[in-house]
Amino acid sequence: MFKIKFWGVRGSIACPSPKHVVYGGNTSCIQLVLGGRHLLLDAGTGLRFLGHDFLRKNIRSAVMLLTHTHWDHITGFPFFAPFFMPDHSFDIHAGHLEDGGIRTILSSQMANPLFPVPLEAMRAELRFHDFTAGDDLHPFDDVVVRTAPLNHPNRATGYRVEYQGFSCAYVTDTEHVPGQIDPNVVRLIENADLMIYDCTYSDDEFPAKIGWGHSTWQEGIRLARHAGARRLAIFHHDPDHDDAYMERVEDEARNIWPGAIVARDNMELTLG
Repeated sequence: MFKIKFWGVRGSIACPSPKHVVYGGNTSCIQLVLGGRHLLLDAGTGLRFLGHDFLRKNIRSAVMLLTHTHWDHITGFPFFAPFFMPDHSFDIHAGHLEDGGIRTILSSQMANPLFPVPLEAMRAELRFHDFTAGDDLHPFDDVVVRTAPLNHPNRATGYRVEYQGFSCAYVTDTEHVPGQIDPNVVRLIENADLMIYDCTYSDDEFPAKIGWGHSTWQEGIRLARHAGARRLAIFHHDPDHDDAYMERVEDEARNIWPGAIVARDNMELTLG
């Protein structure tokens, strides 16, 4: 089974408010369950709730893939309870830094005076891996992860996870150039069963946000159609886009292309 659960779908900053209940206020975190193995995409605030789920189910290992290390994608890292448990083990990968970079960055966000609990307090076995965006990864014997660099300040990495003939592309924090197709993105999403894409803005909002490193839900639909993706999950919602706004986006997107859905906290999907 290839299962996907969204634990956090918001971009930039968590927004726990009465106007962000339906679609959710937690920042980026997705869990893929691949035949009983667990692949985690990003470590935003949604990771805290995923950690509680791991403890309830006695899940003791996983592989984490980070797109990049801006705050909204790593804020949940110090609050993932299984990291503090002995007899647990986790592999943490990032493709946008130099050798040794990911451990250094995650340790620095937990160092004084930013945080009172250091990385060394985590009792699980943590293995940190830096790679170059564009490499293929093999987190499990029967799982292949394709990677590619994305267009984002300080760099970011996109992923395509392939398992038992199914594929899920995770392409967030990337900015498109109007009228141009990014070949790196196309390689990740081509014929994907599910494409999770950075849809922070609308096309109308985009001109004022050029250089910020994000894309639009209309561009997501254009890319999905161009590359033959079967479904598009609209993701990385702007914190200023409340439930009423996101409901309008969902209605309009579905009218334009029936394969579009709007991701929300706790949404679960199955491929196959």
